[in-house]
Amino acid sequence: MRYSKLILVLLAFAGVSMAADPFVGTWKLNSAKTKYKTGMPPKEQTVTFSEEGSDLHVMVKGASPDGQAISMHFTVPTAGGTGKIIESPYDGVSAKMSSPNERDTSFSKGGNVVYTANAKRSGNGKAMTVAVKGTNPSGQTVEGTNVYDKQ
Repeated sequence: MRYSKLILVLLAFAGVSMAADPFVGTWKLNSAKTKYKTGMPPKEQTVTFSEEGSDLHVMVKGASPDGQAISMHFTVPTAGGTGKIIESPYDGVSAKMSSPNERDTSFSKGGNVVYTANAKRSGNGKAMTVAVKGTNPSGQTVEGTNVYDKQ
């Protein structure tokens, strides 16, 4: 009986110590810190990451530079791999963890990668920078860095 209790305590501790994906939460675009070499950044944008089992759900809402609505929703395996598009102008998505605080995501159309996003979470977990390159959801060619603040 004593060993059963010990095993339960150890399992509970293991469950608590298993960290959620470091990107989980809501992130709001910080327009003042966002910089682009080509194209224009979104006017506003909120990105929400949530975990469901072994998948990471990503929802993007906002407005393009010209005020058009931006709405995307997709899932990717938390361990990396090919994901599933739920709502997006892209027809494919894949992601991989480059490090515990860095994720690379690629979006494709017709089997060709057309947009990439390299997201890095700050050490304190309060900021995320996302280097983007390619054709954005509005069809604009862009290259730049979006900066988001954790909400």
